Amino acid sequence: QVQLVESGGGLVQAGGSLRLSCTASGRAFNNYAMGWFRQAPGKEREFVAGISRSGVKTGYADSVKGRFTISRDSAKNTVYLQIDSLEPEDTAVYACAARYYYREENFSAEGREYPYWGQGTQVTVSS
Repeated sequence: QVQLVESGGGLVQAGGSLRLSCTASGRAFNNYAMGWFRQAPGKEREFVAGISRSGVKTGYADSVKGRFTISRDSAKNTVYLQIDSLEPEDTAVYACAARYYYREENFSAEGREYPYWGQGTQVTVSS
């Protein structure tokens, strides 16, 4: 079992930055790929960024490339999402998710493939 807790959301003006954190409980954090997803009101959940077990592989949705950066700190059992140049369209609940990978450096952009989820943190961008 993995429990995930996000933090770092808030209200920010367009053009600003935020750093979201997702801290995992339990052992073997290094065996889990991590993903960030977001869901805006009235819209479906969408993949934002993913990172493999050791962090050697990362990937982003086209809509956030160049503005979002995912990273992880194994010593702190934490994955981060640095969000720069925020736009009103980035307003959403952001949630992290974990999926176990046995000896494979990969991640998925499909939310249904992640069994563990945090509760989410609200990001609101004002224009």
